[in-house]
Amino acid sequence: MTVVYHLLLVLHLLGWAIVFGGALAGMKKPALPAGALHGILTALVTGILMVGIASADLAGHEPDNAKIAVKLVIALVATGLVVYGARKPEKVTRGFLGAVVGLVVVNVAVAVLWR
Repeated sequence: MTVVYHLLLVLHLLGWAIVFGGALAGMKKPALPAGALHGILTALVTGILMVGIASADLAGHEPDNAKIAVKLVIALVATGLVVYGARKPEKVTRGFLGAVVGLVVVNVAVAVLWR
């Protein structure tokens, strides 16, 4: 199950990278690329699956529930913004995209720096 966990981790990081890159690329002419929606949903679903695997003690470690709660709130806000931007592309501005990029950076920073 450790292999599955690590494959999910790779997909999780790729999902966040797609959102980050898509939002940055969209800042030149404010638009949210279609791939950002797929990336954010990939990141959210794989993150939930990884927590489930770790909580079942199949990944070799127990998750820090406080850290997971913070990351989940940030991920849900980012997901909400991306879904809103995908449904109403005329509302996407540079500030909107900056918020998405900022949330992605904060989520990755929490994952790496919170020990």
